[in-house]
Amino acid sequence: MAKNKKVIPLKEHIIEFVSDSGEGAQKAANSFAKTCGMMGNGLWTIEVIPAEIQPPPHTTSSTSGNRIRLAEGKVTNAGDLAQTVVAFNEMAFLSRVQAGAVADDVLLIIDNIWATHDDPAYRESYKKITGDVKSRGGTVIEVPFEEETAKIVEDSKRGKNMFVLGYMGYLYQRDLNILRQIVEEMFAKKSKTVIQNNIALLEGGYTYAEEHLDFRYEIPSVPSKVPMVVMNGNTAIALGAIAAGFELCSMYPITPATSASHALSDIMEGLGGMVHQAEDEIAAIGVAIGSNYAGKPALTITSGPGMALKTEFQGLAVMTETPLVIVDVQRGGPSTGLPTKIEQGDLLSSLFGAPGDAPKVVIAPSTIKDCFSVMIMARKIAEEFRMLVIVLTDANLATGQQIFKRPEFSEVSLPPPIDLSPVPEGTNPFDWDPKTGLSRRLIPGQPGGMCVTTTLNHNAQGKVTHDAASNQRGHEMRSRKLAALQHTLKAPEVYGPKTGDLLIVGWGSTRGTIDEAVDRARAEGYEVSAVNLLFLSPLQPGLKKIFSGFKKVMTIELNYSDNWGDPLITEENRRYSQLAFLLRSHTLMDVDCWSRVPGRPFMPMEIHEVIVREIKKIKGAKEETAKLVSKAGGLK
Repeated sequence: MAKNKKVIPLKEHIIEFVSDSGEGAQKAANSFAKTCGMMGNGLWTIEVIPAEIQPPPHTTSSTSGNRIRLAEGKVTNAGDLAQTVVAFNEMAFLSRVQAGAVADDVLLIIDNIWATHDDPAYRESYKKITGDVKSRGGTVIEVPFEEETAKIVEDSKRGKNMFVLGYMGYLYQRDLNILRQIVEEMFAKKSKTVIQNNIALLEGGYTYAEEHLDFRYEIPSVPSKVPMVVMNGNTAIALGAIAAGFELCSMYPITPATSASHALSDIMEGLGGMVHQAEDEIAAIGVAIGSNYAGKPALTITSGPGMALKTEFQGLAVMTETPLVIVDVQRGGPSTGLPTKIEQGDLLSSLFGAPGDAPKVVIAPSTIKDCFSVMIMARKIAEEFRMLVIVLTDANLATGQQIFKRPEFSEVSLPPPIDLSPVPEGTNPFDWDPKTGLSRRLIPGQPGGMCVTTTLNHNAQGKVTHDAASNQRGHEMRSRKLAALQHTLKAPEVYGPKTGDLLIVGWGSTRGTIDEAVDRARAEGYEVSAVNLLFLSPLQPGLKKIFSGFKKVMTIELNYSDNWGDPLITEENRRYSQLAFLLRSHTLMDVDCWSRVPGRPFMPMEIHEVIVREIKKIKGAKEETAKLVSKAGGLK
């Protein structure tokens, strides 16, 4: 047993568990992360998911696992480069290097079975990849994970993830009792033998690390005095849907949205609701619209390709003014694109993806906690304004885990019950208020509420018309509701001073990363602030006033834009990122952008680099102008 162990104090660390798909690295990582949350550490995790269902093993395309950012205090994003990677094979590790996710001085903990494998190709790749780690300043610790696992269970491939969990639990001084509790809960539906074997594997990994490691990491944890929860964004969406009082979720499976409906399936029926798996995406939205039309609150959950298929029915919801909430868990595109990777590419399609003018409300939560609360807001808006509300999350929020204060809920949070009282004689289904565009919602079967509903252009009575005046009025009233909603919104808060050299504008899950990068830059003396937009349609008020306080305004987004200096790109043809496009048209201000589509979350270090570069440009331009003015004055 190693003695006189060195304890290395840390404020935070970024750890990755990676293996071939199906080997259980995700299960081990999730258990490790849950333990950290229960111990009171700050936490953010994100899944590493292979694009194929059954990729070839021992290849970079087969990598599955999790990134965990573990800290003493609050964590708002997945951080920079991984400092520790525990890999079940060298190709899983290589895939993370190729993704640009690993620090040069990484600690690689890897199964040593490949060093002496029967296949010479495996031995050679193992030697080369581990050698590269050492040459870049990294450290390699070889551990016989599979060999040690075989001493406890017959099938070492199915059990080594629990051995790895124990090993990492010891290295990071995780509470072994909490680890045992989590493993017991994980296998609670299995036999007693299965539970005992997995506990033995956990303890075996812990003991092996204790006997062979001569150091441990220490990241202080402070147990919370208030109830806390750890969950991912899809679970938060599901719980938020329950809290909002939805009684039906109609969906069709699609990555990375499916787990939200799985979470709902576990609990919704017991609360009197149901999850309906339709035959396709089009049927799913049709069922949700029909349910809402009949007075039963329903939502549908999907991702980008599903949103494309739902386009025609979105227009139906807008034209008939039937309340509807759609959750779009964005992924890479276009077409089927990158099913398991993050992107923020659905903003413009959400706004404009329906024939004609079809105004919609678009809301983008920026934290996992927001994913819960925004669902209550979305239902209220949908029903009060009789509108289609789109909630834009993304793969980062969907699969990431964060610890936060348990939300408080009361029945006051729910929308009021649907008014089913007798309808006064002469009430029309579209009695639009000329100022707000709002009208009373009529429910089939409501006394006195018999009416006509059509997807064609119609008048206030709901009857089909083709004249210019009624068509104009219908468009005005449907749009007026957006203006009415915008008047209830507050201006977004500025993160940092309200004046300075540079303002970064973001939306969705980039918020934590942008804010951290801004903090770093401000600590170095740079005058930079940030704004995150919750509402993207209608946009929140006061943006022009906020933007005018800064020398330059730019968005940072996980979608595509042309770069200055690229071949053929000019001021006349440059394509801007999606929020920048929107802000430029709404404010008529010169809003610039920096965007990329790496298929992973941004790192704070990347955004910090952008901030420093842009402010240096601003300072350089100011100095050049001063020189020209001075020179001109001298000539006079």
